[in-house]
Amino acid sequence: MTPDILCIGSVLWDIIGRSSIAMRLGSDVPGRITRLPGGVAMNIAMTLARFGLTPALLSAVGKDAEGDELVAACLRMGMVTDQLYRSEDLPTDIYMAIEGANGLIAAIADAHSLEAAGDKILRPLADGRLGTAEHPWRGMVALDGNLTVALLSEIAHSPLFAAADLRVAPASPGKAERLLPLLHHPTATFYVNLEEARLIGKSNYADAPEAAAGLLAHGAARVLVTNGGKPCAEGTQGIGVISAAPPPVMVTRITGAGDTFMAAHIVADRRGDARAAALAAALAAAAAYVSGEQPS
Repeated sequence: MTPDILCIGSVLWDIIGRSSIAMRLGSDVPGRITRLPGGVAMNIAMTLARFGLTPALLSAVGKDAEGDELVAACLRMGMVTDQLYRSEDLPTDIYMAIEGANGLIAAIADAHSLEAAGDKILRPLADGRLGTAEHPWRGMVALDGNLTVALLSEIAHSPLFAAADLRVAPASPGKAERLLPLLHHPTATFYVNLEEARLIGKSNYADAPEAAAGLLAHGAARVLVTNGGKPCAEGTQGIGVISAAPPPVMVTRITGAGDTFMAAHIVADRRGDARAAALAAALAAAAAYVSGEQPS
C-alpha cells in the first residue's frame, strides 16, 4: 500500500494521569490514569487516519510485548507499519505525563530507543521501499523533534528529503532547539507553540504573530505558531503573517493537542484550502480535541 504521508519520529505508549483538581508540587489527588498509543509522530498519524488518509510510520518499536501490542493498535487504525524498525535489543519507548485542572504539571519522555536506532529508521527511504537518493520520496513528511540533533542535521541536507514537503514539529520545548538545522530548509513548514518559537528564534516574542514574523526573518519558509487559547498565527515567506483565535472551549486534556492541530492543518493544505481556511480548520480540530469531543 502506498501511503499518503510519512510520519517520522516517536511511536510509543502514552501513560497519562489526569485529575480535575488543580495541582502543585507534591500534590496527591484522585484522577484517572490511561495508557494509549502516543508519541508526536503517532499522534499526527492517528489524526490523519481519522481524516481518511493512510499514514506510514517510520520509527523504532521494540520486539517486546508492548511493541507487538502497539503495532497491532496502529494496524487497527489504518496505518502502514511495514517500514517500522523493530529492534530485538531496544525496548518500546514510553511517555508519562500528569495533567491537572491547571494544565500540564510534569512529563517525562523516554524516547531512548528512537534515539539509539538513529538513521536505521530512515532505511526505507534509501533502499527503494519508499525511495532512493536518486529518486527520493516526493510526498508529505511529518517529522518530529524526538530525533537526535545529528539525525535532524543529516535530514536537513540529505538527498532522500530533497523533494519532500516537510512538516516539522518539536516534541517539546526542551527539544525545540534540535530543529535549528532544518530552519532554512526550503520546503519545511514548522509547527511550534510560542515557547518553542522563542527558543528557536532566541527572542522573547510577545505573541504568536510576532513569533511567526520573527521566525520568517530568521529564514524559515513557513511557520505556524500556537499559543493555547490565545490567537495563533501562520507566516509564509514573501507573503506575510495571518492570525486567528481558537474557539473558546472547556479544556479537558492537553497532551496531543498540538499534534492534532498540525495534522488537521496538513489535511486542509492537502485538499487545497486557502491559508485562512486551513488555519481555521486546524484550530477547530484542536479545540474539539482539548474539549474531549474528539476521541483519543
